[in-house]
Amino acid sequence: MQQKRDMSRRRFLPAGVAAASAASGASLFGQAPAVQTASRYPVFAAVDVLVAGGGPAGIGAALGAARAGAKTLLVENHSFFGGVAAWAMGMQINQVRPGGKPRSAIHEMLIRKLTAYGDQAVAMGKHELWCNVEYLKVAILDALDEAGVPYLVHVRAADALVEHNRVTGVLIATKRGLMAVRAQCVVDCTGDADVAYYAGAETMIERENLMPMTLGVALTNIDKAKVQVADVEGSIRAAKKKYPLIPSGFIEIRPIAHSGSWWINHSGTADMGRVDATDPEQRTRAECASRRQALQMVQALRESDHPGVRQIEWAGSGPQVGVRETRRVKGLYIVTEDDAQKGRTFEDAIAWRSGLLDLGGQIGTEVARMKIHDVPYRAIVPEKLDGLLMAGRCISATHMGAAAGKSMGNCMATGHAAGVAAALSTSKGIAPRDLKVSELQARLRADGVSFEVGDRDQKTL
Repeated sequence: MQQKRDMSRRRFLPAGVAAASAASGASLFGQAPAVQTASRYPVFAAVDVLVAGGGPAGIGAALGAARAGAKTLLVENHSFFGGVAAWAMGMQINQVRPGGKPRSAIHEMLIRKLTAYGDQAVAMGKHELWCNVEYLKVAILDALDEAGVPYLVHVRAADALVEHNRVTGVLIATKRGLMAVRAQCVVDCTGDADVAYYAGAETMIERENLMPMTLGVALTNIDKAKVQVADVEGSIRAAKKKYPLIPSGFIEIRPIAHSGSWWINHSGTADMGRVDATDPEQRTRAECASRRQALQMVQALRESDHPGVRQIEWAGSGPQVGVRETRRVKGLYIVTEDDAQKGRTFEDAIAWRSGLLDLGGQIGTEVARMKIHDVPYRAIVPEKLDGLLMAGRCISATHMGAAAGKSMGNCMATGHAAGVAAALSTSKGIAPRDLKVSELQARLRADGVSFEVGDRDQKTL
């Protein structure tokens, strides 16, 4: 199961950039130009906690760290925050309120910001949020602003700064070139464990089990009095012979919040086999094929025998495919399938994850069951590196151990814990691995997190 990365990575970060930046007095968003270090890279900022990746995990981490008093910076590669929650075009944000009960102050803050924009922004389900993603993108900004989190978009984590086996920051790629951000602790919320990988952490990937990637699709001009979801799905499936990229697996079609538009979630790249999104060639093929796949599904609708289906229009697609699984970081503990199946508890629990445990290895199979299991602190701490924590889908777990944890509400929960842990360890001047978990748990409880979960073998969503 465990695999080290396929090839040794040639380091391109000049020696001395991290050490030189320590003397920098760079402010986060001051008017002064960036301070040039002894190396060729300027220092953009020095912070307590740097969060890389602005998806659900990164949002939770940034809010958690800032609310715990840390000087925090959140960086995101896209032009907006939300990750797959935003680019899935309206697909539900699962496990935000499992059982209809508040999960944490962080989750509730986002819900509060969304509901402030009315019914068109969000519809509440049993455990999930059904969002119009354009409202979601702004609601996330509102939450970050309320918590006092500085942030950057159009910034990619391009390398890690490492000194004596400790991550001391990240090299970011900007339109003005590469710049260094110094940090006492970095939280890797990139999904693909980019920072950890760049820093030399051991990562795990099970290529034979990788889940498919999906490009979200939005449809509009739907007359719901004349067209049912089954009509749309039937029209798509009936055209597969003519349009071979139409997925043979599941196709899910639902309304976008309270609007008249619908979104499509589907088995995506499943017919292409197991695709590794960290491989640039495979990722390129998957992204480009997914654009053609979306077009073929829409062409099937436009050529349907059903007159109401023929008038449906393609409103848009996500900015990229939603990646469900790539590499994960080997931590002090690896969450296993047995942990997930048995709903295991841990004394060092810092979050819990609820959702479908896909025992068959394929999305949408009948063997999927709802489970709840704890996430131990050891699973978000790298086995060897200091100054780094993981959150979201790249935490330390096997393929099946992670199967129930990729839901966005769960990612936000591990992010919340990682952000608070980063803030506490920074304030104490200690490595995250040396933090007393009881102190972290107390702080999380103060943020509304409860570790006393009753029924860990749920029957329904």
